[in-house]
Amino acid sequence: MVATSYLLGVSTRRMEKLVESLGITRLSRSQVSEMAKDLDAQVEAFRTRPLDAGPYTFVAADALVLKVREGGRTVNVHALLATGVNGDGYREILGLHVTSSEDGAGWLGFFRDLVARGLSGVALVTSDAHRGLVEAIGATLPGASWQRCRTHYAANLMAATPKNAWGWVKALLHSVYDQPDADAVHAQFDRILDALAVKLPAVAHHLDQARADILAFTAFPKAAWRQIWSNNPQERLNREIRRRTDVVGIFPERSALIRLVGAVLAEQHDEWTEQRRYLGLDILAKSRLRNLADATPETEEVTITAITA
Repeated sequence: MVATSYLLGVSTRRMEKLVESLGITRLSRSQVSEMAKDLDAQVEAFRTRPLDAGPYTFVAADALVLKVREGGRTVNVHALLATGVNGDGYREILGLHVTSSEDGAGWLGFFRDLVARGLSGVALVTSDAHRGLVEAIGATLPGASWQRCRTHYAANLMAATPKNAWGWVKALLHSVYDQPDADAVHAQFDRILDALAVKLPAVAHHLDQARADILAFTAFPKAAWRQIWSNNPQERLNREIRRRTDVVGIFPERSALIRLVGAVLAEQHDEWTEQRRYLGLDILAKSRLRNLADATPETEEVTITAITA
């Protein structure tokens, strides 16, 4: 009961009151934490399991900043997360690593671990434009394309846009994603560049530089676009993690963070396996065929163009 309550995000203070109502009067916070450690073996088994349900055609990666007490002070640590769509069309939690900083070394180690555990067949990775993350994708997943999250990019573009033009520039950008097919998407993109080149040349340049990154989704079937052109599905997972971790606030150590976040992820992973397919098998088959058709001996690296923040 204590371990389950911990997983559900019940604070140790509330848990003390709960057990008192059951006639237990001597359950300290340290005892609650000790009992919750029963989750450690389950979480470790989940985090290190073989990734044998591939190919994982579509992958998404993101990071959360959480607080931990270390060396007598409170520090920020980064929980690196990855999800993927497996060969049967279901979403999976692929991995969780906790690092001191969200740098290239952290992401590289994370993706190397995923590959060592069996991650393969990746056609597209969706993420924000963190350079270390993008470079790690290129170093560990040959042949995979990179989709820059459209939501994150919109925020980056607005930062380069005069405030009085935010409304109509954002509307123009959104119109790109409303097109019926890939050809129409690229045609609309060209029209927008022409429209911006006169009034806002710096914004037009920013958009042109990001073209290949934010339109990578067009190489895949339209039925998959909403699932792959942004990290919004990942953000929903992040909100659920935040809902549980906000109760704790500051973790006493990294192992406690991994215990709670890992247990939440394992729970979500199980829920996904019981839901309907995230993507149909026909969509995945077409995506893999299209990815193979686009691959050439000269392009054995992830497709990455210049990143403009």
